[in-house]
Amino acid sequence: MTKELGIGMVGYGFIGKVHTYAYLNLPLFYDPAPARIKLVGVCTSHKETGKKAIEQVGYEFATTDYTELLNREDIHIIDCCTPNYLHKNIIIDSIKAGKHIYCDKPMAMNLNEAKEILKVVKKVRIKHRMAFEYRFIPAIMRAKQLIDDGFLGKALSFRVCYLHSGYVDPNRPMSWRLEKDKSGGGALFDLGSHGLDLLRYLSGEYESVYAILETFVKRRPRMNEPGKKANVEVEDIALLQIRLKNGAVGTLEASRIATGTNDELRIEIHGTDGAIYFNLMDPNWLYVFDNREKEEPIGGYRGFKKIETVQRYPKPAVLPGPKFAIGWMRYHIHSQYEFIRSIVEDSPNLPGLYDGYKVQEIMEAAYISAKRKSWVNLNE
Repeated sequence: MTKELGIGMVGYGFIGKVHTYAYLNLPLFYDPAPARIKLVGVCTSHKETGKKAIEQVGYEFATTDYTELLNREDIHIIDCCTPNYLHKNIIIDSIKAGKHIYCDKPMAMNLNEAKEILKVVKKVRIKHRMAFEYRFIPAIMRAKQLIDDGFLGKALSFRVCYLHSGYVDPNRPMSWRLEKDKSGGGALFDLGSHGLDLLRYLSGEYESVYAILETFVKRRPRMNEPGKKANVEVEDIALLQIRLKNGAVGTLEASRIATGTNDELRIEIHGTDGAIYFNLMDPNWLYVFDNREKEEPIGGYRGFKKIETVQRYPKPAVLPGPKFAIGWMRYHIHSQYEFIRSIVEDSPNLPGLYDGYKVQEIMEAAYISAKRKSWVNLNE
C-alpha cells in the first residue's frame, strides 16, 4: 500500500457521511488495502457542516466553494454527494481538472445533462464511478455469475420493486427531493434508478417502456414555515412495464409511499431453465430455482434453494469475515474499494458514468411515456 489518494468530498449530508465512513474503513476491511486514503477537503453549503466534518472524521479543511477542491494537487478523487441539480457542473468541472469521479445516483437531472457529461469524459483518461452500490452485494455478484454462465437459460420475465414508506405521512415537510428543479424526478430517480441499474446489469439493455406516475400527497408543509404549504412537483410512485432487447418482459415499481416497508429492494428473474430471487431485507441469501432438477419422486429436489452468499467477498477482504451477517454499509465499502483499486491498477471500472447515462435514458423514456400515455421505444 504505497500510493496515497486524496479525497475531496462535495456534500456532507447523509450519503456524504456514508461514503466518508467507507473510505475510513478500507484499510480495516481489506488487507492489503489498494491505497492509503487521505481525507483532504470537504465542501458543504453551510460552514457549520464543514466544521463538523473536520471535527468528526478529520478532513484537513472545509470550504463552501467546490472549486477550491479542484485546485488542490493533493486531491485526486472528487466524491459528489450533493442534491441532483448540482451534479452536472461538479462532474464536468472535476473532469476538466483531471480528477477521478465518484458520484451518487442519479447521474444528472435529465438525459441532455447526461449527454453533456459523456461528451466531456470521453476526452480524458480518468476513472469514474456511479454509486450503484447494490451491484456489490455478494448475492447480486453471485447472481451475475450464474446468469452469465447460462443458469437461467433464456430470460422470459422479471419483477423489480424498490419500496420505501417515508412519504406516507402527509405532514412530512417539503425538501429538495420533492422539487422538480432540484431533484429532476421523484421515486423513479430516488429509488427506481437503483432497480433499473440492477436489471440492466443482470439482464441487458432496454428496448421500450410504458410508465404510470402518480403523486398522492400533492401539498406538504414548508420546512420551518408553520402553516404554509407547497406543491409537490414529483411522483410518489412510478410503475413501469418494460421490454428488454433480449425479449424478456416485466415490471418495475418504485414507491416512497409503500406502507409497511423499510428498504425493500426486490428483484426476480425467470428463465426457461431457472429463476433467481433477491430481497435487500434478506441480504444474506440468493434464492435460486433450477428447472433442470428432477421432480420425481414427490417433487424430487426441486424448489427454491438458499445460497449462503452472506459476506463472501473475494480476497483481500478480511473483515468481518465470510460467515457474518451482512449489512447495508458493507456494499458501499466494497464499491469504493473496487473504485480505488481500479485507479491504482488502471483496471476496468464499472459501473461508470456510461452506466449512469443508460439509467438516465430509460428514466427519461418513462417520463415521456407517462406524459403521452403510450409505449416509448428507447431508439426514438
